[in-house]
Amino acid sequence: MGSHLSNLLNLVYLVVDWFIPSWIKQDTDLAPRARMFVISHLFGPFLGHPITLSLYAIDPNPNPHVPILGISILAFWFFPIALRLTGQYHTLALLSVQNLTFATLWGCFFYGGVSSPFMPWLLMVPLLAFYYLGAAFRFRVAVIGILCVNLLGFFLAYKLNQGFPVHVRMSDMVGVGMISILCASIYVSLMAVYYANVVASESDMQREVHRHRITLAELHRAKDEAEQANNAKSEFLAKMSHELRTPLNAVIGYSELLLEDAELSGRGEEIADLEKINRAGMHLLSMLTDVLDLSKIEAGKTELYSEQFELSAFIDDVAYTCRPILAKNANQLTVHKAPGLGMLTCDMTKLRQSVINLLSNAGKFTSNGQITLECNLEEDANGQWFTISVRDTGIGIREADLPRLFQNFSQADAGISQQFGGTGLGLALSRRLCRLMGGDITVESQFGKGTCFTIRLPMTSPTTNTAFTDSGEYETGSGETIGTDLA
Repeated sequence: MGSHLSNLLNLVYLVVDWFIPSWIKQDTDLAPRARMFVISHLFGPFLGHPITLSLYAIDPNPNPHVPILGISILAFWFFPIALRLTGQYHTLALLSVQNLTFATLWGCFFYGGVSSPFMPWLLMVPLLAFYYLGAAFRFRVAVIGILCVNLLGFFLAYKLNQGFPVHVRMSDMVGVGMISILCASIYVSLMAVYYANVVASESDMQREVHRHRITLAELHRAKDEAEQANNAKSEFLAKMSHELRTPLNAVIGYSELLLEDAELSGRGEEIADLEKINRAGMHLLSMLTDVLDLSKIEAGKTELYSEQFELSAFIDDVAYTCRPILAKNANQLTVHKAPGLGMLTCDMTKLRQSVINLLSNAGKFTSNGQITLECNLEEDANGQWFTISVRDTGIGIREADLPRLFQNFSQADAGISQQFGGTGLGLALSRRLCRLMGGDITVESQFGKGTCFTIRLPMTSPTTNTAFTDSGEYETGSGETIGTDLA
């Protein structure tokens, strides 16, 4: 039974919505009023015409006042059609109020005056008017004005006619009065039920909005707590990295001294152990440096120190530094430079760190292969750019593993850390450094065939303090957020 009623209501609303223009449906305040307007006008004549039929039955001379009353009631069916054609909702609502007032007072004038069975319908005029139009001041004035003008006309007609015409005795209109009261009660109940449903829906919506506000407040609190925890973590890492690097530098320095002393003294059995100590110390120092740099970026304390330098000489210097590292796995390094590279303005230290990270990665994951360092210039609507590509013929990366490649402490494959070592910080740090300088790092790879990382930076990088955000943007010291999506 419930499903049939629900289907019937859905059908009614479908018919009702056909009369309502789309712009009204999009207005959350006006749409429920417009639906009530259409429903009342579609069903109103069905409840008004039993009265006119009853008058035809008891009035020996019903013309022309009963046909005029019938035409006025039939006119209510015109309003939904006019609403669909014109969209003039408020104008039509006021005209409907005038039509209902006229029909009611017309019936009262010819059948009983102020004691007429039509009088209950007059009480519905302001009720329906405020359902349709709301409580805005201008509409209240308009509705009260319509009632006053019509009542004044009703009183003047009474005076000019020197009384109300008597077509049917009051004792014979008891049945008509009962029908009128019943139809008016049904009509008001229909509107009240719909209005109650609207109020209930608005209450549900308000409760939902309140629930979402509470959720939003909780999310804000959680965000603030997460930011505080992240800042505390970054400060802790920065302080601990600094405190650990000081004794670690001493360990590396003393191991180098002992290594030199062992080599001079010819104590060959100690040299291998001292080299292991030195390599372990250097590896730990590199990792701590990465952690410190990353924590400074996340804490928004990284500064860019831009300087102007020759790009071609920079590439040669980086290549010279990395050749011994790449030669450990019997790799060959080839350098390609576009002609006329010219001068570059950016933080050379951070760019150097990023390029060396990429070359070291290529050398680590490539054996007996070819590594290519290539530098080119580009120009588009946003200005001049340079690109530095590091291409290798190593193990490559699966496509499914590419999305987490630049995440902190993450590597493309869990087995890579066991086989090749590493902390998973180098690529994440390099990308963030490049984004700080207004650029980015992209990657292309084929599993088993090799990988190509490309740094793309503007010829003139930002010089303000910056804080990296995980959305792929960087925030300047002035608080301005600048996008770095260069795809």
